[in-house]
Amino acid sequence: MSTSAPDESGWPTYRRLLGYSARYWPLAIIATVGMVFDAACGSAFTLIIKPMLDELFVHKDPATIFWMPLIIVGLFFVRGVATFTADFSMARIARGVVQTLRDQVFRKYLTLPSAYFAREPSSTQISRMTYTVEQVANASTDALKIIVLDGLMIVGQVGVMLYNSARLTLALLLLAPLVAAVVYAVGRRYRRISHRIQDSVSSITGMVDEVVGGQREVRVYGGSDYETRRFAGINDAIRRLNLKIASTNALATALVQLVAAGALALVIFLATQPGTLRQMSPGTFMSLITAMLVMLPSLKRLTTVQSNMQRGVVAARDIFGVIDAPEERDNGSVRVERSRGGLEFRNVSFGYPGVQEPALHAVNLHCPPGSVTALVGRSGSGKSTLASLLPRFHEPSSGQVLLDGRPLGDYALENLRAQIAWVGQQVVIFDDTVAHNIAYGELAGASREAIIEAAGAANALDFIDALPQGLDSRVGEGGALLSGGQRQRVAIARALLKNAPVLILDEATSALDSETESLIQDALKRLVRERTVLVIAHRLSTVEHADNIVVLDGGRIIETGTHAQLLARGGHYAALYRMQFKDGN
Repeated sequence: MSTSAPDESGWPTYRRLLGYSARYWPLAIIATVGMVFDAACGSAFTLIIKPMLDELFVHKDPATIFWMPLIIVGLFFVRGVATFTADFSMARIARGVVQTLRDQVFRKYLTLPSAYFAREPSSTQISRMTYTVEQVANASTDALKIIVLDGLMIVGQVGVMLYNSARLTLALLLLAPLVAAVVYAVGRRYRRISHRIQDSVSSITGMVDEVVGGQREVRVYGGSDYETRRFAGINDAIRRLNLKIASTNALATALVQLVAAGALALVIFLATQPGTLRQMSPGTFMSLITAMLVMLPSLKRLTTVQSNMQRGVVAARDIFGVIDAPEERDNGSVRVERSRGGLEFRNVSFGYPGVQEPALHAVNLHCPPGSVTALVGRSGSGKSTLASLLPRFHEPSSGQVLLDGRPLGDYALENLRAQIAWVGQQVVIFDDTVAHNIAYGELAGASREAIIEAAGAANALDFIDALPQGLDSRVGEGGALLSGGQRQRVAIARALLKNAPVLILDEATSALDSETESLIQDALKRLVRERTVLVIAHRLSTVEHADNIVVLDGGRIIETGTHAQLLARGGHYAALYRMQFKDGN
């Protein structure tokens, strides 16, 4: 959620939100015209009550008897057209605003630094694109329509009342401060509750995502009761918060009705005074009372519209907090067609925000072009952190990382990442065909032959050919229709197809069987002449043939050398190797 402090009135946020609606000003003009005619027809009907009663029932005027039904039908026909025009135009604006905001937030997600996603749960990001944006639509169009239409309706009915009896109408205006006080009090309460509802919806989205994704663990470890209780607690909190909104709406409605009843009683009292009775016809009195009764629903809606508006303002603050968040720093201008792939870490240190102990301490490492460098060490030693500095997912706290002798910051970010292929610990497979997963993104123009060659190099053709439609088979959400090893081989094929000068394999062979893993290693050996390979591995047997093995512990390099050199040295690497060999890994 956005951490910016909310302004008390919400007007700056709402004004910015209205700017999105203003882009559709032709539709807004059409909608406004429709609302003007809607309110005008409603006021005109109230106005003709006077001649309808006086001329029809008192004087029994033939002309009025003939024309009055036609006038009423005509008024409501025009009002129906006006209502449709206003509603449809406002709906078009609302959908346009939602589409624009979703596009902006999604594009922003693609440019935010990795640290942003580490701070914020994915459930909040999903909720923002669904629930939050819809709340913004309610504030920018639905609430605005109520304000404009019902505001016009009240103005029109007050005009009818003034026309019929200025003295009685002015007496009623003394009750206006009471209505304003109700609106103000309701608005303050809505602001407090809306923030809590927004957070609760994100929590419930996150919980559902966790439980559905981990449904096997929930069942195996008997977590169903615990998760049911946890969900019930969050769900009940949302219920109670929405009941507070409902009670506030009900209280506001009751207060407005009480004020309106007082106003009606005042009108009847004043209208039945002897001096007024002599001057006021039955039609005038009914027109006046009808105007008041027509105004009452509009007053109620204007009072309770605060609910949608305040939810929308809270939602808009969150949306704008993302849109205004700083993007990845990209001040570089150097562009190369294809780098040589030489990597160097000079006295590099790095620490994660909020973590006291740095993840890397003064790391110095040189990876010549075309070499294979293996990073090994226990979990948490800094291997993946070191690799994540290359595509600039993170920036060093101190020191420099260089590519071909230039600091990474000198390169345009897009061009830098074009030099790198990556296969991470958590394999990412998209809900698409195998071919599209291999030829993903900028690789979409690859030929069929190139895709097949990459799949063969990753030893993936055996299972791809066995799929119902081969390369054109869909793999399901997250590659659910593939095994773990198959998903990893598709990801490796994607990296191979990119043919970048730098290849990062972060535990990329961890889920492969020994035979497949051996074939992958053979494929990588054939490619070392064309690229610099950085391998992060837990199983030391997979990196025995690396040109240089770097042992990290606690964010520091404690040993470097070839497999034979490190075994002969009898240090930390040799101890790890003996342990794994003893365990049969």
